[in-house]
Amino acid sequence: MKKPPLYYKVFENKNCKKWVVFIHGAGGSSTVWFKQLKAFRRNFNVLLLDLRGHGKSRNVIKEWKTNKYTFKDISEDIIEVMDSINLKSAHFVGISLGTIIIRNIAELYPERVESMILGGAVIRFNIRSKILIAIGNMVKRFIPYMWIYKLYAWILMPKKRHKESRLVFVREAKKLYQKEFIRWVRLTSEVKPLMRFFREKETDVPTLYLMGDEDYMFLPGVKAVVEKHKKAVLRIIRNSGHVCNIDQPSVFNTLAIKFIKNYGEFFNKKEEMVGNV
Repeated sequence: MKKPPLYYKVFENKNCKKWVVFIHGAGGSSTVWFKQLKAFRRNFNVLLLDLRGHGKSRNVIKEWKTNKYTFKDISEDIIEVMDSINLKSAHFVGISLGTIIIRNIAELYPERVESMILGGAVIRFNIRSKILIAIGNMVKRFIPYMWIYKLYAWILMPKKRHKESRLVFVREAKKLYQKEFIRWVRLTSEVKPLMRFFREKETDVPTLYLMGDEDYMFLPGVKAVVEKHKKAVLRIIRNSGHVCNIDQPSVFNTLAIKFIKNYGEFFNKKEEMVGNV
Protein backbone atom coordinates (compact mmCIF):
# COMPACT_ATOMS: atom_id res chain seq x y z
CA MET A 1 0.00 0.00 0.00
CA LYS A 2 1.24 3.48 -0.85
CA LYS A 3 2.53 5.35 2.16
CA PRO A 4 0.03 8.10 3.14
CA PRO A 5 1.31 11.66 2.72
CA LEU A 6 0.40 12.78 6.23
CA TYR A 7 2.89 12.70 9.06
CA TYR A 8 1.61 10.52 11.89
CA LYS A 9 2.81 8.85 15.06
CA VAL A 10 1.40 5.81 16.84
CA PHE A 11 1.53 5.13 20.58
CA GLU A 12 0.47 1.57 21.37
CA ASN A 13 -0.96 0.37 24.67
CA LYS A 14 -0.81 -3.42 24.95
CA ASN A 15 -3.31 -3.38 27.81
CA CYS A 16 -6.12 -1.81 25.78
CA LYS A 17 -7.82 -2.46 22.44
CA LYS A 18 -9.42 0.98 22.11
CA TRP A 19 -7.88 3.58 19.82
CA VAL A 20 -8.08 7.37 19.95
CA VAL A 21 -7.34 9.59 16.94
CA PHE A 22 -6.57 13.26 17.62
CA ILE A 23 -7.41 15.92 15.00
CA HIS A 24 -6.03 19.44 15.45
CA GLY A 25 -7.48 22.67 14.05
CA ALA A 26 -6.45 24.94 11.17
CA GLY A 27 -3.03 26.46 11.71
CA GLY A 28 -2.16 23.99 14.48
CA SER A 29 -0.45 20.61 14.51
CA SER A 30 -0.44 17.42 16.57
CA THR A 31 1.70 19.24 19.16
CA VAL A 32 -1.43 21.07 20.43
CA TRP A 33 -2.28 17.79 22.22
CA PHE A 34 0.81 17.93 24.45
CA LYS A 35 -1.38 18.20 27.56
CA GLN A 36 -3.45 15.16 26.53
CA LEU A 37 -0.88 12.64 25.35
CA LYS A 38 0.34 11.28 28.69
CA ALA A 39 -3.15 10.71 30.12
CA PHE A 40 -4.52 9.13 26.95
CA ARG A 41 -1.50 6.87 26.41
CA ARG A 42 -2.10 5.39 29.86
CA ASN A 43 -5.63 4.42 28.86
CA PHE A 44 -5.70 3.84 25.09
CA ASN A 45 -3.77 3.35 21.90
CA VAL A 46 -3.20 6.77 20.34
CA LEU A 47 -2.81 8.03 16.78
CA LEU A 48 -1.51 11.58 16.33
CA LEU A 49 -1.28 13.18 12.90
CA ASP A 50 -0.62 16.51 11.21
CA LEU A 51 -3.19 17.63 8.63
CA ARG A 52 -1.96 18.42 5.11
CA GLY A 53 0.26 21.48 5.03
CA HIS A 54 0.54 21.58 8.84
CA GLY A 55 3.33 20.62 11.21
CA LYS A 56 5.53 17.89 9.75
CA SER A 57 3.03 17.21 6.97
CA ARG A 58 4.04 20.45 5.30
CA ASN A 59 7.27 18.74 4.19
CA VAL A 60 5.27 16.54 1.82
CA ILE A 61 3.15 19.38 0.45
CA LYS A 62 4.28 18.47 -3.08
CA GLU A 63 1.93 15.49 -2.86
CA TRP A 64 -0.99 17.90 -3.28
CA LYS A 65 -0.87 19.72 -6.62
CA THR A 66 -4.35 21.21 -6.36
CA ASN A 67 -4.89 24.85 -5.40
CA LYS A 68 -8.14 23.97 -3.66
CA TYR A 69 -8.83 21.60 -0.78
CA THR A 70 -12.15 20.11 0.24
CA PHE A 71 -13.22 18.63 3.55
CA LYS A 72 -13.68 15.34 1.71
CA ASP A 73 -10.00 15.42 0.65
CA ILE A 74 -8.84 16.11 4.20
CA SER A 75 -11.14 13.45 5.66
CA GLU A 76 -9.84 10.86 3.21
CA ASP A 77 -6.23 11.73 4.15
CA ILE A 78 -7.05 10.58 7.68
CA ILE A 79 -8.78 7.41 6.52
CA GLU A 80 -5.68 6.58 4.44
CA VAL A 81 -3.52 6.83 7.54
CA MET A 82 -5.91 4.57 9.46
CA ASP A 83 -5.87 2.05 6.62
CA SER A 84 -2.06 2.09 6.54
CA ILE A 85 -1.92 0.85 10.15
CA ASN A 86 -4.96 -1.47 9.77
CA LEU A 87 -7.08 0.61 12.12
CA LYS A 88 -10.71 -0.19 11.32
CA SER A 89 -12.37 2.22 13.77
CA ALA A 90 -11.50 4.59 16.59
CA HIS A 91 -12.73 7.24 18.98
CA PHE A 92 -11.99 10.71 17.63
CA VAL A 93 -10.97 13.78 19.64
CA GLY A 94 -10.83 17.16 17.89
CA ILE A 95 -10.42 20.85 18.57
CA SER A 96 -11.78 23.87 16.67
CA LEU A 97 -11.88 23.25 12.90
CA GLY A 98 -10.77 19.69 13.58
CA THR A 99 -14.27 19.03 14.92
CA ILE A 100 -15.77 19.71 11.48
CA ILE A 101 -13.34 17.25 9.92
CA ILE A 102 -14.30 14.58 12.47
CA ARG A 103 -18.00 15.20 11.91
CA ASN A 104 -17.41 14.89 8.17
CA ILE A 105 -15.63 11.56 8.63
CA ALA A 106 -18.61 10.36 10.68
CA GLU A 107 -20.85 11.28 7.75
CA LEU A 108 -18.68 9.73 5.03
CA TYR A 109 -17.40 6.71 7.00
CA PRO A 110 -19.70 6.17 10.01
CA GLU A 111 -18.36 2.66 10.57
CA ARG A 112 -14.91 4.13 11.31
CA VAL A 113 -16.06 6.42 14.15
CA GLU A 114 -16.96 4.87 17.53
CA SER A 115 -17.47 8.17 19.35
CA MET A 116 -16.64 11.85 18.95
CA ILE A 117 -15.25 14.28 21.51
CA LEU A 118 -15.52 17.74 19.94
CA GLY A 119 -13.65 20.47 21.82
CA GLY A 120 -14.21 24.12 20.96
CA ALA A 121 -16.61 22.85 18.31
CA VAL A 122 -17.30 25.04 15.30
CA ILE A 123 -20.96 24.53 14.47
CA ARG A 124 -22.22 28.01 13.55
CA PHE A 125 -20.61 31.36 12.76
CA ASN A 126 -21.89 34.46 14.55
CA ILE A 127 -21.76 37.93 12.99
CA ARG A 128 -18.28 38.67 14.29
CA SER A 129 -16.79 35.43 12.97
CA LYS A 130 -18.45 35.99 9.58
CA ILE A 131 -16.85 39.43 9.37
CA LEU A 132 -13.45 37.98 10.27
CA ILE A 133 -13.72 35.34 7.57
CA ALA A 134 -14.79 37.92 4.99
CA ILE A 135 -11.81 40.12 5.86
CA GLY A 136 -9.47 37.14 5.69
CA ASN A 137 -10.73 36.22 2.22
CA MET A 138 -10.35 39.78 0.96
CA VAL A 139 -6.79 40.37 2.15
CA LYS A 140 -5.29 36.86 2.14
CA ARG A 141 -3.16 37.54 -0.94
CA PHE A 142 -1.97 41.00 0.00
CA ILE A 143 -0.74 40.89 3.58
CA PRO A 144 1.30 38.32 5.56
CA TYR A 145 -0.98 35.53 6.72
CA MET A 146 0.42 35.71 10.27
CA TRP A 147 -1.10 39.17 10.70
CA ILE A 148 -4.51 37.66 9.96
CA TYR A 149 -3.91 34.63 12.13
CA LYS A 150 -2.75 36.66 15.14
CA LEU A 151 -5.87 38.82 14.82
CA TYR A 152 -8.04 35.69 14.75
CA ALA A 153 -6.25 34.31 17.80
CA TRP A 154 -6.74 37.50 19.84
CA ILE A 155 -10.42 37.74 18.99
CA LEU A 156 -11.11 34.05 19.64
CA MET A 157 -8.99 33.90 22.80
CA PRO A 158 -8.94 37.42 24.27
CA LYS A 159 -8.43 36.83 28.01
CA LYS A 160 -5.23 36.64 30.01
CA ARG A 161 -5.85 32.99 30.89
CA HIS A 162 -6.09 32.21 27.16
CA LYS A 163 -2.51 33.38 26.60
CA GLU A 164 -0.94 29.92 26.45
CA SER A 165 -3.52 28.76 23.90
CA ARG A 166 -2.86 31.83 21.75
CA LEU A 167 0.89 31.34 21.89
CA VAL A 168 0.69 27.65 20.97
CA PHE A 169 -1.52 28.25 17.96
CA VAL A 170 0.46 31.25 16.73
CA ARG A 171 3.69 29.28 17.10
CA GLU A 172 2.34 26.38 15.04
CA ALA A 173 0.77 28.66 12.44
CA LYS A 174 4.21 30.15 11.73
CA LYS A 175 5.15 26.80 10.19
CA LEU A 176 2.57 27.23 7.41
CA TYR A 177 3.40 28.60 3.98
CA GLN A 178 1.45 31.61 2.68
CA LYS A 179 -0.04 29.55 -0.17
CA GLU A 180 -1.07 26.85 2.26
CA PHE A 181 -2.83 29.39 4.47
CA ILE A 182 -4.75 30.63 1.42
CA ARG A 183 -5.89 27.08 0.60
CA TRP A 184 -7.28 26.66 4.10
CA VAL A 185 -8.98 30.07 4.08
CA ARG A 186 -10.72 29.02 0.87
CA LEU A 187 -12.21 26.09 2.77
CA THR A 188 -14.48 28.58 4.55
CA SER A 189 -16.65 28.67 1.41
CA GLU A 190 -17.40 25.00 2.04
CA VAL A 191 -17.80 25.34 5.82
CA LYS A 192 -21.14 27.15 5.95
CA PRO A 193 -23.26 24.65 3.99
CA LEU A 194 -21.47 21.78 5.73
CA MET A 195 -22.21 23.19 9.19
CA ARG A 196 -25.83 23.79 8.22
CA PHE A 197 -26.09 20.16 7.10
CA PHE A 198 -24.54 18.89 10.33
CA ARG A 199 -26.90 21.02 12.43
CA GLU A 200 -29.93 19.56 10.67
CA LYS A 201 -28.79 15.95 10.26
CA GLU A 202 -28.13 14.07 13.47
CA THR A 203 -25.51 11.34 13.54
CA ASP A 204 -25.86 8.02 15.37
CA VAL A 205 -22.33 8.38 16.73
CA PRO A 206 -22.26 9.22 20.48
CA THR A 207 -20.94 12.78 20.74
CA LEU A 208 -19.51 14.77 23.63
CA TYR A 209 -19.11 18.51 23.11
CA LEU A 210 -16.52 20.09 25.41
CA MET A 211 -16.76 23.88 25.35
CA GLY A 212 -15.18 26.64 27.38
CA ASP A 213 -17.63 28.92 29.19
CA GLU A 214 -15.73 31.86 27.61
CA ASP A 215 -16.00 30.53 24.04
CA TYR A 216 -18.51 33.25 23.18
CA MET A 217 -18.26 32.77 19.42
CA PHE A 218 -19.27 29.11 19.25
CA LEU A 219 -20.87 28.02 22.56
CA PRO A 220 -24.40 29.34 21.75
CA GLY A 221 -24.52 27.37 18.49
CA VAL A 222 -23.41 24.17 20.19
CA LYS A 223 -26.06 24.56 22.88
CA ALA A 224 -28.76 24.78 20.21
CA VAL A 225 -27.50 21.65 18.43
CA VAL A 226 -27.25 19.56 21.61
CA GLU A 227 -30.85 20.39 22.48
CA LYS A 228 -31.99 18.84 19.19
CA HIS A 229 -29.63 15.86 18.81
CA LYS A 230 -30.37 12.76 20.90
CA LYS A 231 -26.87 11.30 20.73
CA ALA A 232 -25.12 14.54 21.79
CA VAL A 233 -24.26 15.91 25.24
CA LEU A 234 -22.52 19.09 26.31
CA ARG A 235 -20.12 19.82 29.15
CA ILE A 236 -19.17 23.48 29.60
CA ILE A 237 -15.77 23.93 31.22
CA ARG A 238 -15.41 26.86 33.62
CA ASN A 239 -12.63 29.43 33.18
CA SER A 240 -11.86 28.25 29.68
CA GLY A 241 -11.92 29.74 26.21
CA HIS A 242 -12.08 28.29 22.71
CA VAL A 243 -9.06 25.97 23.09
CA CYS A 244 -10.29 24.23 26.22
CA ASN A 245 -7.86 21.30 25.94
CA ILE A 246 -5.02 23.73 26.72
CA ASP A 247 -6.87 26.14 29.04
CA GLN A 248 -8.22 23.38 31.31
CA PRO A 249 -6.45 20.14 30.34
CA SER A 250 -7.21 18.19 33.52
CA VAL A 251 -10.97 18.67 33.17
CA PHE A 252 -10.84 18.06 29.42
CA ASN A 253 -8.87 14.82 29.81
CA THR A 254 -11.00 13.45 32.64
CA LEU A 255 -14.26 14.01 30.77
CA ALA A 256 -13.00 12.75 27.41
CA ILE A 257 -11.50 9.57 28.87
CA LYS A 258 -14.63 8.82 30.88
CA PHE A 259 -16.79 9.33 27.80
CA ILE A 260 -14.71 6.94 25.70
CA LYS A 261 -14.81 4.28 28.42
CA ASN A 262 -18.52 4.60 29.17
CA TYR A 263 -20.43 7.28 27.29
CA GLY A 264 -23.77 5.94 28.52
CA GLU A 265 -23.42 7.56 31.95
CA PHE A 266 -23.15 11.01 30.33
CA PHE A 267 -26.66 10.94 28.91
CA ASN A 268 -28.27 11.47 32.30
CA LYS A 269 -27.62 15.19 31.71
CA LYS A 270 -27.70 16.82 28.29
CA GLU A 271 -25.82 19.89 29.49
CA GLU A 272 -23.71 20.56 32.57
CA MET A 273 -21.21 23.15 33.81
CA VAL A 274 -18.01 21.49 35.08
CA GLY A 275 -14.68 22.48 36.62
CA ASN A 276 -13.63 24.57 39.62
CA VAL A 277 -15.74 27.56 40.56
